[in-house]
Amino acid sequence: MKRILCYGDSNTWGAVPGSSGRHPEEVRWTGRLQKLLGADCRIIEEGYNGRTTVFDDPAEGRLSGLTYFGPCLDTQSPLDLVILMLGTNDMKIRFGTSPRTMAYSFGRYLDVLHTTPMAGNKPEVLLVSPIRIDSSYKNNPLFHDMFGENAAETSGRLSEAYREFAETAGIRFMDAAAYAHASKADGIHMDPEEHEKLAAAMAAEIRKILEHPAV
Repeated sequence: MKRILCYGDSNTWGAVPGSSGRHPEEVRWTGRLQKLLGADCRIIEEGYNGRTTVFDDPAEGRLSGLTYFGPCLDTQSPLDLVILMLGTNDMKIRFGTSPRTMAYSFGRYLDVLHTTPMAGNKPEVLLVSPIRIDSSYKNNPLFHDMFGENAAETSGRLSEAYREFAETAGIRFMDAAAYAHASKADGIHMDPEEHEKLAAAMAAEIRKILEHPAV
């Protein structure tokens, strides 16, 4: 059985657009992915609302994905593949960062991956640039305050930066925005049909990785 860790934020957790709810397991892209890949794979869902790449939130704290990444690798090992899909929350104006800074922050994840004691071999890595923020986020006063005026434009530049880093680092890359889109309900999160589209694209990419692993 291949063990696949999906490490992400609220779109991996399954936040329902425009509410505080959570999509059921069978609706979330991770749950759909498990069904598509079947019993030969074990999908491990590690989504956390508000999670960033490497930034601890000055208002909320505890949100840097890097902090938990090492213990998570150790706890969930052995692993065959790690999927990293983070970055949406980095675009909050409180962090003042850029797409290229966000992309190259994943170098620290690779450092952790190479140094964390784990059962089995070191897993391959699939870096996924997240879905784009839709301009409708501005209709939500909370999100407008968090993300400011330019988040939709900034998110459109992520895939290029992530692809560049992935090629430099020698890891796999996928652009989630090529397959799924944010809901107009809040401009950030995905409706059920978008989870379905993302799961189908992920399944195809994972099959290619498992069939042709890196040498």
